[in-house]
Amino acid sequence: MHVELPDKIYYSIGEVSKAFGVNASLIRFWEKEFEVISPKKNKKGNRYFTQQDIKNLKLIYHLVKERGYTLDGAKTALEENQSIKEDVELIARMESIRSELVRLKESFDLGAD
Repeated sequence: MHVELPDKIYYSIGEVSKAFGVNASLIRFWEKEFEVISPKKNKKGNRYFTQQDIKNLKLIYHLVKERGYTLDGAKTALEENQSIKEDVELIARMESIRSELVRLKESFDLGAD
């Protein structure tokens, strides 16, 4: 899953849920279920997710939504398996490269006309 978020320090739950294409309630649920997601909260209780939270959400999304893990299975995998993190990072890099290649191809196609 390629997640498009601007480069900044904190993200609101609305930004995060939109980037992942899921409801904010699912993000809140995953926050309760997975200790690795720990957004900062202001006095009003608004959540602010860091870059590390986003990386962890990508991992959880990959395991649960893309690979079909149960929540317990995803928790176990996160605790036991470093290679899953590496896989997700590799997939993200490959998606980024693919996007750049598509953009370059489109710009070359426009220049050829």
